[in-house]
Amino acid sequence: MNHNTDCIFCKILAGEIPSYKIYENDHVYAFLDVAEDADGHTLVIPKKHCRNVLDAEPEELSKTLAGVQAVARHYVKDCGYDGASVVTFAEPCAGQSVFHWHFHVYPRKNGDGLFVFPKFKKCTRSLSAIQKLLQFS
Repeated sequence: MNHNTDCIFCKILAGEIPSYKIYENDHVYAFLDVAEDADGHTLVIPKKHCRNVLDAEPEELSKTLAGVQAVARHYVKDCGYDGASVVTFAEPCAGQSVFHWHFHVYPRKNGDGLFVFPKFKKCTRSLSAIQKLLQFS
């Protein structure tokens, strides 16, 4: 696999840093987040180093998402959870702090009070103006 020697997640993959493994296949590795901010907070990373979703190759996108789905399904089907929140960030302005693409998977229970989605204020433009700006031509 393609590894970056300065990347903390690549060091985890290489066994240089210990982790609490949850799942692994040929393409992804899933482990508990050491932040210990929510029970079961899991990180799913591709074994091939890439910065984030913006530079991931299409094949890597597919394989990584399949791993994310496997973890989330396992939590619901086998571990007694009701659902899962799945989040990824691209670049510092969006909240990315580790520059090896990863997904956060939070196993969820109905009524758990965990709020994962950020609270936004309000659009500063009309939806039609935003559409004109963002629409593929």
